[in-house]
This record gives sequence, structure tokens and C-alpha cells, in this order.
Amino acid sequence: MANFDEYSAITQVAIRSAANAFVSDAKLEEEWQPLRFHAKPQIDEALAEYAHFRQLLASCGAQIIDLEEADNLTIDSIYTRDSILVSPNGLILCNMGRASRTPEAAANAAAYKAAGHRVAGQITAPGTLEGGDFIWLDRNHAAVGLGPRTNAEGIRQLKQLLGQDVELHVVELPDPDHPDDVLHLMSIISPIDHDLALIYRPFMPASFIHWLEELGIEFVDVPEEEYPTMGCNVLAIAPRQAIMLENLPGVKNGLESAGCTVATYKGLEVSRKGEGGPTCLTRPLVRG
Repeated sequence: MANFDEYSAITQVAIRSAANAFVSDAKLEEEWQPLRFHAKPQIDEALAEYAHFRQLLASCGAQIIDLEEADNLTIDSIYTRDSILVSPNGLILCNMGRASRTPEAAANAAAYKAAGHRVAGQITAPGTLEGGDFIWLDRNHAAVGLGPRTNAEGIRQLKQLLGQDVELHVVELPDPDHPDDVLHLMSIISPIDHDLALIYRPFMPASFIHWLEELGIEFVDVPEEEYPTMGCNVLAIAPRQAIMLENLPGVKNGLESAGCTVATYKGLEVSRKGEGGPTCLTRPLVRG
């Protein structure tokens, strides 16, 4: 039976490669500024970085579903987590908080249906919800971020789709510096095991920390100086086995001190320029 959490071994995962999301230098030139990338990704470097990232994913033995390019998708579509949630009832299609990303859910769902997944429902306007704002702690406990990309109506619809067996903790997120910037729940927490999470404490409400502690979860704290370079965005590919961006020595040492094995990738072009780390680049479909 599949597990619903963010740390069990990934057995099936969907990604959209840099080649299929960035497509061409001309597309990058057209879109990087309107989509508020920090700088234009260099396509040759991006392809090389992504190839290494994909190798790290493949090394865990997961089945990889490679999503195709599509004319109605932007370069943001490399961040496959955000368009869909997984649940015991089936997939939940998100209505993205950034309008330019709206077509992603339907485009990606077609591939997931072809792989045998069923759709349980979808979030509809005026509700908004993005996958980066949702985490499973276990089959009966989940958290959702209320912030710039996920609103109260989206959360109300999500509760209905998850059903009464799931306790959903709502986390109020701080406003980003710019209204078009992204600050997801997974910008401040990455579960690493059933009893361990990486967190950025300054943005964690006290009530959320208390709720996690009641579930038996301990914390590794992201150093202040490493948060701006996505120090809190770490993908667990199995319990206490993680993929993260390089050049985050405080986070890496903290995780290793907690008994974790960590692999790193460069990610300047595919992650840091677009503010999308390894959790953003992946949509785990089956764990356990």
C-alpha cells in the first residue's frame, strides 16, 4: 500500500526536464523576466545540471515519468510539484495561484492518467492551491500553507476532497517581498523522516511547531545565512536520504549530524535562478 508522507522511499516520480520546460534560448529570453526569475538561465548549463539531478533521482530506483513539453506551458513548468497533489482518494488537480501556470494541471494530469492514476477532484476558482503549499506528515495528518498562492477557498475545497480521516493543519505564511514572488509552505519545512524535519524557524508559527512536536517530530534548523539560497528546500528520496542544492554547508552538516545521507547538485540554472529547489522539481506520485 502506498504511503502518504514526504519521506518514504519514492517509487514513482514525475519530472519535466530542462529541455522540455525551457525548450529554447528564445523561450527563456521571452519569459524569464515576466516570471521573475533572478536571471536568465543558460540553457546548456541548465541541461547539464538537470542531467545530473535526474541521475540522482534514478539512483534511488524510482520509476521516472518524463513529462513532455507543451506550447501552452511556461518555463515554470519545470517545477512539477505545484500542479497536482496526491491523496488516498486519487490525484487532486490544483488551480494555481499564478495565472500563467493554470494550464499545467490538465497537461500533467493527462500523463498521470496514462500511467494509471485516477483523479479524485480539482480545486476550482475562486479557490487557489499549489502543491508546494501542501505536505503529508502521515496518512492521517497533513499541513497546508495559507499564503500568496493558496487561499482560504482553496483550502476549504481541499478539506472536502481529503475527507474527515485527514487532520489538516493550516499554516499562515508571511507575505513575500513582491506579490508575484513565491513563498510556499515547503519554503519553510522539508520533512526528512517520520520524526525529523528541516525547518526555517523564523517563519514557522509557534502553533505549527507545537503541532509537529505533538506528532513526535524533531527539527534541524536552517542557518539564517543559508535560507535565502533555498537551504530549506530538501527532497527526501527515502527516510533520512536526501537530495539538496550544493553550497549549503550548515544544512548539510545538520542533516548528517541527524543521521541523514545527503547528495547534492549544482542547480544554479534550474533551481536558484527560478527559486525552485529539488522538492519543486519533482512530483512524487507513489512512496513506500
